[in-house]
Amino acid sequence: MKIEKKQVDDLTFQLNLTIDKADCAEKVKKSLNEYRRKADIKGFRKGMAPMSLIEKMHGATALAESVNSLISDSINNYISENKLNILGEPLPNEQLQKPIDWEKDTSYEFVFDLATVPEIKLQLSKKDKLVSYEVEISDEARQNYKSNMLRQFGKLADAEAAGEDDFIIADLEQNGTVIEGTYISLKSIKNKTIKKKFLGKKVGSSFDIDVNKTFVNEADRAALLKIKKEDLKDIDPNYKVTVKEIKTFVEAEQNQDLYDRLFGKDVVKDEAGFDAKVDERLKADYERESDFRFMLDTRDYLIKKCDIKLPEDFLKRWLYTINEGKFTMEEIEKDFNIFLKDFRWQLIRQYIVREQKIEIKREDLLAEAKKIAALQFAMYGLNDVPQEQLEQYAQSVLGNENEGRRIYERTEEEKVLSYVKGVVTIEKKPVSIEDLQKMNN
Repeated sequence: MKIEKKQVDDLTFQLNLTIDKADCAEKVKKSLNEYRRKADIKGFRKGMAPMSLIEKMHGATALAESVNSLISDSINNYISENKLNILGEPLPNEQLQKPIDWEKDTSYEFVFDLATVPEIKLQLSKKDKLVSYEVEISDEARQNYKSNMLRQFGKLADAEAAGEDDFIIADLEQNGTVIEGTYISLKSIKNKTIKKKFLGKKVGSSFDIDVNKTFVNEADRAALLKIKKEDLKDIDPNYKVTVKEIKTFVEAEQNQDLYDRLFGKDVVKDEAGFDAKVDERLKADYERESDFRFMLDTRDYLIKKCDIKLPEDFLKRWLYTINEGKFTMEEIEKDFNIFLKDFRWQLIRQYIVREQKIEIKREDLLAEAKKIAALQFAMYGLNDVPQEQLEQYAQSVLGNENEGRRIYERTEEEKVLSYVKGVVTIEKKPVSIEDLQKMNN
């Protein structure tokens, strides 16, 4: 067997493999013996069919499998022996590859394209400058956040007149037939002219509506009329509405019971403590926004500084191949610049991790998983989940292969950013949360 290397450019090269039939004779023999052992052919005991028959039935397949196995082993050994840092994986060169006749040929030639990871040169110092944005907590932001927390534990109360976001319980009447106690959310009425009919109405008020125009969503309309969606086509849409009750949503009352439900027993005891907790959470939210912006800016800065050249044509082919036809080349082309940016950032992160001997331990991954778990619980209004519950949830997340990989990459990124912050000059710049969110979107 013979392997020859042909350099195409700085990052790509070809491997030309020439394999004689004799090179894989042992592999073919073992493969045919395995076929024979499993063969269940009429007229012969299982595993006792003549080898000549097995060769006739499976010879070409056994040879192709053996050659492919030898190719894989040979390329891997070549990469290992020459200490090559390969990008992606070897790809058959379809233009240079000659047809193979497995029945007649006694020697087989194969051509593969390979690419190497580009060399990265990166030196950071205080001469490198990056911006870290700082958001001050405004009174308006504090009050809005506080109000949202109070609304989580709010309730519906009776109202005198219907307002923009209120709810009405009403009877709908048509030709002597009454649909009693139907529930109407004024938020769901999008037509402003029609909505005015409802606004300001009091218990006992009556007025006419066209339900088709008032409730354009068929599911909402069917629920309102207490019928199946498929029966809507047969209805007369004109109904008389009589208001029976008006409900408005009111925030929870601030008291010790609420504080305990929000933050845990006796953690907060007065409004000042409540405000301090609100500031603490706003600060954490703002830091996440600021950290995200810093990551984006750092990524762009380092990508530009390193100026990594990549074998783009090879990478496009590689992406097409590994996705096994899930994406067309046109689709890959469309998002290729985004891929290149992410790929360059990945190479830079890995370089820093390697050069700075950054370790990512199990406890680091668990801490990150717990942060993610806490954020997910907070989305449902659960802001003070017990540590043992967070731990249990975090362990289950890490047990998921895809989630675990994402958490590893996120932890790696945070450690890299922490290193960068420590060696460059950071300019702190004040910004409003609105402007920062615009920058991040």
